[in-house]
Amino acid sequence: MNTTSSSPLTSAGTGPADSRAGTSRAGRRSSNRLLTILLWMVALYFLLPLVWLLIASTKNNADLFTTFGFWFGQDFSLWSNLRDVFTARDGLFLRWSLNTVLYAGVSAGGATLLATTAGYAFAKYRFPGDRMLFSIALGAVMIPLTALALPTYLLFNAAHLTNTVWSIILPSLVSPFGVYLMRVYAADAIPDSLLEAARVDGAGELRTFLQVSARLLAPGMVTVFLFSLVATWNNYFLPLIMLNTSSLYPLTVGLAQQQAASAAGGGSQALFSTVITGSTVSIIPLVIAFIFLQRYWQSGLASGSVKE
Repeated sequence: MNTTSSSPLTSAGTGPADSRAGTSRAGRRSSNRLLTILLWMVALYFLLPLVWLLIASTKNNADLFTTFGFWFGQDFSLWSNLRDVFTARDGLFLRWSLNTVLYAGVSAGGATLLATTAGYAFAKYRFPGDRMLFSIALGAVMIPLTALALPTYLLFNAAHLTNTVWSIILPSLVSPFGVYLMRVYAADAIPDSLLEAARVDGAGELRTFLQVSARLLAPGMVTVFLFSLVATWNNYFLPLIMLNTSSLYPLTVGLAQQQAASAAGGGSQALFSTVITGSTVSIIPLVIAFIFLQRYWQSGLASGSVKE
């Protein structure tokens, strides 16, 4: 009797709730599957060109156009392609590589220093016009660098700095996004009480910045450094309009000029495999930099996402 009378009550009291909970769980599972599929598609979108580049680097010119793009050719020609990359045009690829390291390294270091000091000043000091200046820096983030290339060229041409290393390094030192990022990072990472304690102990502003604040800003500085390094390393348009001497080219412009000459048939030797292998070699330093600095980069990006 008890079993017979309690069963309908239990079913009437929990049935709709269980049904709603089951529907909610099914909805979450469906949403998770959709997000997983979307993430896999995005990952493939970014990884497939890299996979194609790595495989194409192992092919000679004949296999490059006669075999499937995502599989290896009949001959494994990676080593001969690498030899051609570093010996073509009297080893000009090595010169382009050194130029790229110089441009990207100096520009990233300088941009990190300027962005850190500017962001720290905007975050921790109050001075006349600070909000207006930061608004101008924030607005500069919205301006595409391509739109500034021609005015920059005219300014550097008037100063007789075109076709020099400074025509690449000086414009790359300016990083409005880096200033914004360091301003947000410094506001959260450095407590005002810590700065007050350093001042009470007799430390000047410069000593406080170098010995106290800079240590706390290190993850953010690495993030800005990586962003600036990648931006300058991959910059193509600015070196293209600023430089007209091949010995000053970075890898982006040099490989593009080499590919254009090969596609136009200007040379007696087809250089498609050489250009592709050179492109593969050119991304290796960036991959190494991300592998060694990614933990600082991740902590730098995540630090501003939680407000205590």
